[in-house]
Amino acid sequence: MDVSASTAGGERYFAFAKHKGMLFALLAAIGFSIKAILIKSGYRYGVGAETLLSLRMLFAAPFFLLLARQSGGAANLERRDWTWILALGLLGYYLSSLFDFFSLLTISAALERMTLFLYPTLVLLLSTLFLKKRYPLHVWGAVLLSYLGVALAFAHDLAESTLAADAWKGLGWVLASTFTYALYLIGTGEVVGRIGATRMAALGTLVACIAVLVHFTVTEPVASILHLPWQVYAVGLAMGVFSTALPVWCLSQAIRLLGAGRTASVGTLGLVLTLLMSWGFLGEALSLEQVAGAALVVLGVTLANRQKGSR
Repeated sequence: MDVSASTAGGERYFAFAKHKGMLFALLAAIGFSIKAILIKSGYRYGVGAETLLSLRMLFAAPFFLLLARQSGGAANLERRDWTWILALGLLGYYLSSLFDFFSLLTISAALERMTLFLYPTLVLLLSTLFLKKRYPLHVWGAVLLSYLGVALAFAHDLAESTLAADAWKGLGWVLASTFTYALYLIGTGEVVGRIGATRMAALGTLVACIAVLVHFTVTEPVASILHLPWQVYAVGLAMGVFSTALPVWCLSQAIRLLGAGRTASVGTLGLVLTLLMSWGFLGEALSLEQVAGAALVVLGVTLANRQKGSR
């Protein structure tokens, strides 16, 4: 057997896998970054957060049903597993999504994306408070840097807003969304080893789909979802497919091929893409404060993750 040929073949395989993984990571970043743009676009037709979120979940549900079936479904799940799935599905996919949709009623897509990008820092804070973990001082310096970036971006929204109270309300909603998602991430560590990451995501999302639809029937006339402009259905379909189902699948493939670290570094492009698309498609102002804020958020979160991993 030609050892050199075998080695060259292996190198070509790993190079192909790397490029393929980078493509998946980029597609996931693009998909997640357009979510805020689509939500803002849907709001222009006078629909509420509950309606848009319900459409998103309705269109995404078939994908997650298929994913749940392929990853094992309900087989061999214990009562405690179902308890975790229900709790985390409601926390991470229902409440976090609902709060996020509420935030975009009053703040810019750029600020929303920047604030959501802080979730790793909240995981650090919550792990310190409740799991008694300890991190070096320079990690907290990086965390502070990222929060300074959000403060800069918020200053822009505050200046642009006609009502300061609306800007503060929007920031509160997106911080609540980030907080509940951070709690979800901490909680998944308790069950993902038994259930599996893919099955947990699929079943948790299906729990959220049911919760969102129940929420809609309680707060809105059910028949109203059948009498919307076609553009709203198009936005809902795009959210369900291109900013929910496909990015989740692409992200899992990217992590498989590249690892979580490299995939996360590619994911930082999503923040830049949201800034550019909010300016290009929504006509939102692109200020120096927003650009500087985004740079500080990316730098702070990246440094915090690296320094945490090297402690």
